[in-house]
Amino acid sequence: MNKLQRIKLVQTIIVWQKYISPASLAAFGVALILLIELFIPPYIGMADNGDYYRILYSNGLYFNAPDYTSQTLGYFVKNFGIFQYYNENSALLYSSQTLFVRLALTISEWFGYNRQFDIRIQAALYGVLYVGAVYLLVKAAAWKASRHAGYGLALGAVFVFGDIGYLAYFNSFYSESVVLIMLMYLFSAGMLLYQRQYNDYFLLFLFGASAMILTTSKQQNAPIGLIVAMVAVLFVFLKRDRIFRTLAGMQAVVLLLTAVGTYVLIPEQFVNINKYHAMTRGVLMTADNPEQALDFFGIDKQFAVLTGAIYYDQFSPIPVESEEMQTQFLDKYGFPSIARYYLTHPESAGRIFETAARNAFSNRTKLGNYEKSADKPFGKRTLAFSGYSYLKEWAAPKTSGFVVIWMIVIAGLYAASFYRAVKERALRRTLRLSMILMMMLAGLCAMAVSVIGAGDADLAKHEFLFAVAFDLVTFWVIADCVCRRLWGPNAKKNAGEEDPEPSALLQGGQQ
Repeated sequence: MNKLQRIKLVQTIIVWQKYISPASLAAFGVALILLIELFIPPYIGMADNGDYYRILYSNGLYFNAPDYTSQTLGYFVKNFGIFQYYNENSALLYSSQTLFVRLALTISEWFGYNRQFDIRIQAALYGVLYVGAVYLLVKAAAWKASRHAGYGLALGAVFVFGDIGYLAYFNSFYSESVVLIMLMYLFSAGMLLYQRQYNDYFLLFLFGASAMILTTSKQQNAPIGLIVAMVAVLFVFLKRDRIFRTLAGMQAVVLLLTAVGTYVLIPEQFVNINKYHAMTRGVLMTADNPEQALDFFGIDKQFAVLTGAIYYDQFSPIPVESEEMQTQFLDKYGFPSIARYYLTHPESAGRIFETAARNAFSNRTKLGNYEKSADKPFGKRTLAFSGYSYLKEWAAPKTSGFVVIWMIVIAGLYAASFYRAVKERALRRTLRLSMILMMMLAGLCAMAVSVIGAGDADLAKHEFLFAVAFDLVTFWVIADCVCRRLWGPNAKKNAGEEDPEPSALLQGGQQ
């Protein structure tokens, strides 16, 4: 390369850096992977594990492939039928996922596809939202970073959040897609509020909307809604503006009520399924003596034959929907009594949480990713853009002790700056650790609710929220280290100084 060519290359890089920010680069990279994997043959998605019916029928969709049952677990199916006349199916569960399914169905009908629904329309909808979430995350993470650090973080974000373990969910009817997108918006909104990069009212709305959608996406997220509501209370004291304080207070109350309502509206059918697995795949499997464990709950010892059983087993020693099962088994215990059992039996608690930890760092399930027409083996998973998934599964110590140490170390890293912010009465600067603690507690709560409430049944999906929270927090800590702001206050304001008001809704801050 001669001198003239080097000069032109440097000029090109300077122009490129001027118009393409790290956040834009990350968003573009993830969007490109989305396009390649989900919209160009062979299409990548996720096979049905038997749960699709919960969301399909009530939203006007049905299984129209003649051999659909034989493809369950192994093959991704992208086309579904649309009910043409009266739909007698009522909602089996209340989930914010319905909003996105209905919107995708409406878009499909706008384009004239009113008899068959292509799930890639939903994937496109999720993809647009996800690219926006990645943009805001990197916008916050690369705040006040040098050019090299900012672009390095952008490439890191593409590697982590462009992993197929995350993106494949978009071509499915699992609610994990909603969990991923809304958790990212929630975290980004909180951090941008801490940094004052955008208008506070806009970020308050984004935080509240994403928190509500996240909480109502899955019934097991109800406790997480309570954690988010407690953090939302801090926003009441963030500004002197009375209108802002009123809105922040109302938002905190609404989030609290949303969490309670999500728990109350859990359908009894799904309560029984989870309770069944909590006992057969949790308590009984971890007990040294299953008969003694049943005696703790006042259950007849004959039910010990159910140890390790699954609710959907074709042949069960005792029919799962029988009156005997309901009155003599399922009615004898609940979430509080199971939690009490684990508290009084630390050996069993240790075993079940070790089981949870072994699955907590997996971004992928064992479900197939290819269509049957792609001529791939049953249950075949794609290797493309899966580097982070395999690195995480290989490198992360899969023990509950590591989870505890990880939380303690990260909290310790931010303790000094948090103490300084509290001492100086700079509430906005306390948001950084508050958001990180919120994410870690939400992830830990998701893990605990999964194993206590449903045993080891389908843990890779049930603990998905922990996997996302772990990645977001770890990525943020690395960003703070790379940008040399781990212990710095990142604020020039004095403790009692009023926050400056941005002049426009989306007024950007310093990159």
